[in-house]
Amino acid sequence: MTVYAFLGLGTNLGDREENLRKAIAMIGESIGTVVLCSSVYQTEPWGFQSENEFLNAVIKVKTSLKPSGLLGRILMIEAQLGRLREGKGYSSRIIDIDILLYGNEIIKKKGLQIPHPLIQDRRFTLVPLCDIAPEMVHPVLRKTFAELLE
Repeated sequence: MTVYAFLGLGTNLGDREENLRKAIAMIGESIGTVVLCSSVYQTEPWGFQSENEFLNAVIKVKTSLKPSGLLGRILMIEAQLGRLREGKGYSSRIIDIDILLYGNEIIKKKGLQIPHPLIQDRRFTLVPLCDIAPEMVHPVLRKTFAELLE
């Protein structure tokens, strides 16, 4: 069975454009077919202070992986690209990949919440998501992403 997953990507360290290119290529190689990619947006850090602005994008991926397998592959890609997970809270990073949506599924497990619980609070996620899926309905909030962006 295949499903469409929406992944949020962000980077604010190193060659940010190259970080996004590499991450998207690795996702295509190990997760599934990248069907759509939003525009890339430059945004301020969210939840912490940094002099480095982020580049953010959202991609739509056709995958046969289950949610836990998808998360495992994402963590592997982040590690291969040099992501270090130090301490708690938000910090600068070479790459960050979040599972925003996995079909219309609602999942609440330790370490995995789908849809991502902060989609509606983060313009750096909502704006690129609206580039590629404005009329898609948030499975919990029951509003389109375009409505959530208003």
